Amino acid sequence: MSLVNENKNNKNRKILVTSALPYASGSLHLGHLVEHSQSDIWARLMRSLGHEVKYLCADDAHGTPIMLNAEKQGMTPEALVDGIRDEHWADLQGFGISYDHYHSTHTEENKNLVSEIYLKLKGAGHIESKVIEQYFDPEKEMFLPDRFVKGTCPKCGADDQYGDNCEVCGATYDSSEVKNPKSAVSGATPILKESKHLFVNLKQFEGMLKDWVNSGTLQTEVSNKLAEWFEAGLQSWDISRDSPYFGFQIPGEENKYFYVWMDAPVGYLACLKHICDKTGEAFEPWINPNTDHEMVHFIGKDILYFHSLFWPAMLSGAGMKLPNAVYVHGFLTVNGTKMSKSRGTFIKASTYLDHLNPDYLRYYFAAKLSDGVVDIDLSMDDFRQRVNSDLVGKVVNIASRCAGFIKKKFDSKLSAELHNQALYDEFMSHSDEIAQLFEARKYNAAVRQIMALADKANQYIADMAPWVAVKDESRMEEVHQVCSTGINLFRVLMTWLAPVIPFTARKAEAFLNVDLNDWYAINSPLFNHEINKFKPLMARIEAETLEKVMEASKQDLEAKETSVIQVENNGQLDKDPISDEIAFDDFAKIDLRIVKIVDAKAVEKADKLLQLTLDLGGVTKNVFAGIKSAYKAEDLIGKHTVMVANLAPRKMRFGLSEGMVLAAGPGGDDLYILEPHEGAVPGMRVK
Repeated sequence: MSLVNENKNNKNRKILVTSALPYASGSLHLGHLVEHSQSDIWARLMRSLGHEVKYLCADDAHGTPIMLNAEKQGMTPEALVDGIRDEHWADLQGFGISYDHYHSTHTEENKNLVSEIYLKLKGAGHIESKVIEQYFDPEKEMFLPDRFVKGTCPKCGADDQYGDNCEVCGATYDSSEVKNPKSAVSGATPILKESKHLFVNLKQFEGMLKDWVNSGTLQTEVSNKLAEWFEAGLQSWDISRDSPYFGFQIPGEENKYFYVWMDAPVGYLACLKHICDKTGEAFEPWINPNTDHEMVHFIGKDILYFHSLFWPAMLSGAGMKLPNAVYVHGFLTVNGTKMSKSRGTFIKASTYLDHLNPDYLRYYFAAKLSDGVVDIDLSMDDFRQRVNSDLVGKVVNIASRCAGFIKKKFDSKLSAELHNQALYDEFMSHSDEIAQLFEARKYNAAVRQIMALADKANQYIADMAPWVAVKDESRMEEVHQVCSTGINLFRVLMTWLAPVIPFTARKAEAFLNVDLNDWYAINSPLFNHEINKFKPLMARIEAETLEKVMEASKQDLEAKETSVIQVENNGQLDKDPISDEIAFDDFAKIDLRIVKIVDAKAVEKADKLLQLTLDLGGVTKNVFAGIKSAYKAEDLIGKHTVMVANLAPRKMRFGLSEGMVLAAGPGGDDLYILEPHEGAVPGMRVK
């Protein structure tokens, strides 16, 4: 039986689909979008085939880098990760990534689940403790992760290398082997200090892991790589970190926190539990190893070790369901090389969205992605030519060549039969295989088939030349049927492409007056069906636009990332809360002014942003501020506050932000805009 018929007869598959969690340390870039696009296409396909899909993701919110970044910016880690999550979610929505929910690992659901898993592992004897030596920063009074130790490579002698690997010779080593070590946090010379750490004994799971790895769960090249790791011997996995650390405290331990990679994958299940609790659906069947519910992960090859060894060991030890599949992809290069900020090829998701249709990139990635663990390249010239040729010149062209005749000559109604039923049947004979290719993640092969059929449709219309036949009154029925056949073929192509280019598909739905999200609907052509006026579905990419994207990416290097200045450290002074001191002359350049909030409204699709209209003494300013969690928009109207008036305007996805307002507090609901005393008037300078 074919895949499509199997799916058609089995519409009760329940599938959890996830992407790897973006780290809450910065903006999403096009490299991230490879994976999110790949998983989204697959999730949309499975929905189209009639399955129940829970498509979920979250921000990975814990770890030393986030703690230090928050400290550097003068805010709490919670406030930092909340703001970055909102930014990530806005970018993902901008690219049409159809997550059912986008969560965070810093939640009660995740804390409870990771604690439950840990206690089950401990109860089953899988947790062991060891005293280890680790570098300690005497100035910051903290243990240093390997990546925060820098020094001379012990293998080749290269300077300024990380504490776990050398970027010059490629060697890996223990941080204690680094020569001339320095703390990347303070610059101090670290000292070796003992600390008790907790470990998961992976050797106890070796038999289970080998069976799971060889069960078809992973790609062949991934299984082969894991065979090398098994041959070298599994090492116990350190799951603890010492205070200070931003994360969850380990139950029963003092000043010990779960390592970020302990709670990060649990975030998949925490997100699932969140929506199950919200909708009233039972969570237990999704984690019960005896149910037929499925768990499918999409990840990059750089985090294979965690998802193919640590994660299944954790689940097995806790008596939970193992992943049914872990699909691994390669990295993204741009114009043949690693993404570069100086060349403008390190492109943020938001920068792309400012200039280009997200469907362009989704299609290009699909045309490149296979089921292998191979890197793909975004060649700007090829990108422009392929989108213009395939989507605009082939697919959209079919509808634009036929729609006008249907509207003008036949009252926007399709004919009662096709002119070329055999051609339609030929298209449909490929539907099962195209579905199979998409489900097997052979997107490039599926796209090739679709475009080959688009060529056939265009050739058919060119051969029949309705623009010639329409001049002969005796051939009007032929014109009607030919153009109706073309519209029906366009509908088939767009149904197949709907998981890939969802924004264009929505426009096509409005034109065709149909739903394109049902793979099986195309089994029946549209007869005597009324269509709507055809509007251009997609424009060609111009070379100048790509140049603007790359130029804007260079400018992003100096762009400020925040929309509100927040002074946050929970109301308490740390030992040294001030960092990156500036001279008085630099501070004097900041123009702080009293403003009146004359209008405020929530920003659609942004969880934390409010759009403020500020009266600066007769001059109106528009500012986007991340204070929605603390204020209702209507409560702000009429209030006075303080803004940075001479900040260069920043272009955001939602519009132009012309300054910043000042706020203080620990974050979340406890955040307060600065309000001057009575008598202050708009435009007055703060001195």
